[in-house]
Amino acid sequence: MAASDTLPIFRSEAELAALPASQRIRYRLVGADCRYHANDNIAEHIREGELEELRAEVQAKMQGVLEALVIDTDSDHNTNETAKRVAKMFIEEVFRGRYVPPPAVTEFPNFSRLNELMIVGPITVRSACSHHLCPILGKVWIGLLPNEHSNLIGLSKYVRLCDWVMSRPQIQEEAVVMLADALQDRVKPDGLAIVMEADHFCMHWRGVKDDDAAMTNSVMRGSFLKNPNLRREFLSLMSKKNGG
Repeated sequence: MAASDTLPIFRSEAELAALPASQRIRYRLVGADCRYHANDNIAEHIREGELEELRAEVQAKMQGVLEALVIDTDSDHNTNETAKRVAKMFIEEVFRGRYVPPPAVTEFPNFSRLNELMIVGPITVRSACSHHLCPILGKVWIGLLPNEHSNLIGLSKYVRLCDWVMSRPQIQEEAVVMLADALQDRVKPDGLAIVMEADHFCMHWRGVKDDDAAMTNSVMRGSFLKNPNLRREFLSLMSKKNGG
């Protein structure tokens, strides 16, 4: 069954307004033929006031989860407001990158025609695994080779873009590609390199419970993909910045 077949056709805003916020937003997404996977940004389809409604929905459903886990949240002072706290955490913090537009990033023309390797990092990033919603904690290094037509952005903007992309349920392999796309679109460099190294708590906390397991992956584009000397320089400098 197609996604559009799961939602009835509404003829008025009044009928839509009577639905929960999650169903209204989903209706708009399906109508616009937009994907809404865990790591997608859906801010364009959320209207004013609906995030507060979503938070209330998540709180109510999280309360149901706690009850299904046979936790007495009425008499247990530690979990009395856990559903409320978790809902706020999901919507306003750890999954915030799904629900808000990209951060404002001021771009400056490359008047000085800089064309030397730039490295930003390590940037601390926090995300969550799409499979178990367990934390992912790691570092990101960004390498850029600008050209005279590139846009330059402030150092803090790299951190904000990283946080916006990573603050969603992710798998690491897709997260670095999404970050690369966001930077490529804004900076338009000759070369772009991203390396991410992270600890996955779905490995530490459950399953094999291996505290030493970590994952490192990279994206290389343009000059970094074509020029092995540039790639080696980036990786060498990155290692030194990391104390290697």
